[in-house]
Amino acid sequence: MTIILILLLATLVTAFLIVKYYPAFGKKPTSERILSSPQYSQGSFQNTTPTSMDTSLSSSVSMIRDLVKRDAKRKPGNDIPRVSFPSISHPHPVTNVTWFGHSAAMLEMDGKRLLLDPMFGSAPSPFPWIGGKRYSKELPFQLDDLPSIDAVIFSHDHYDHLDYGTVRKLRTKVKQFFVPIGVGSHLERWGIHPDHIVELDWWEEKEWAGLTLACTPARHFSGRSLNDRNASLWCSWCISGISSNIFFSGDSGFGPHFKEIGEKYGPFDLTLVECGQYDPRWAPIHMLPEETVQAHIDVKGKWMLPVHWGAFTLSFHEWTDPIERVTTYGKERNVPIVTPKIGETFLVEGDSFPSLRWWE
Repeated sequence: MTIILILLLATLVTAFLIVKYYPAFGKKPTSERILSSPQYSQGSFQNTTPTSMDTSLSSSVSMIRDLVKRDAKRKPGNDIPRVSFPSISHPHPVTNVTWFGHSAAMLEMDGKRLLLDPMFGSAPSPFPWIGGKRYSKELPFQLDDLPSIDAVIFSHDHYDHLDYGTVRKLRTKVKQFFVPIGVGSHLERWGIHPDHIVELDWWEEKEWAGLTLACTPARHFSGRSLNDRNASLWCSWCISGISSNIFFSGDSGFGPHFKEIGEKYGPFDLTLVECGQYDPRWAPIHMLPEETVQAHIDVKGKWMLPVHWGAFTLSFHEWTDPIERVTTYGKERNVPIVTPKIGETFLVEGDSFPSLRWWE
């Protein structure tokens, strides 16, 4: 019994030390600004629309069953197609977007180069050597060869969006970071100077380098550790310049906030909307593909680039299910769906866009 107690104590102490000192977990925010946010209540950030996952016994049992069930179609059988970056010359006079898989993308607009949720790690985990690996064995570029970046925009602090290793490698390439309230604490722990971090609350705007960046609502949650659930805010972003108006959803369940965003900041030339890693049991925090199309319509988008798929398996659906469903429903609703290969750059102008069904 003594030995068991010693082992248990050692395990608890080790877990405490890892959570406290392992840098990938980040840092729980302590800013006084958090307390004054309209989104902050009862010790954490809250969604405007009541949001909870199905935690019933039957739901829990079914998720355990799905977790242990082997399904080869949840991941591609071979390395998926990608295009070496850059595929066009940069800087480019026309607004352009490059998708890097999942929610990571590069936006070039009005002479500025921005990265959206750049997660370039091998696995969405605090321990990269474990967890579901990236589908593509290699990125379409080497991080050291990535051109200088004017700004990085993060939507929230989950591991598949905010990656410790990526941030550390981008530090010398990035001039400014834009994040929702609280996420800046992680960046500061990882060596980003506070002067290079701008934190915004929902419906706040920042004029920067000729662009207007608006932090807008999403329906999701946050947290990287055992004690920071909803300690930082999550959001979507509207990025407006002289030449284009772009919407980036971050992670979100469907809700009335999309119409509110469309009324205030639409119409948009292009939307990047999450489409993947969904399940009816957690639909309040991740849209189903048909809801993705409706969200695009609600924000008054023209073209839609489905993101949050094509890189990792974080749900139980087949890996091509998101893009199959969203293109099918998009066609029914007359929504043009952009389907670039990973690393492929397309121009946001005219009526020509990538539409090849490369995943087949």
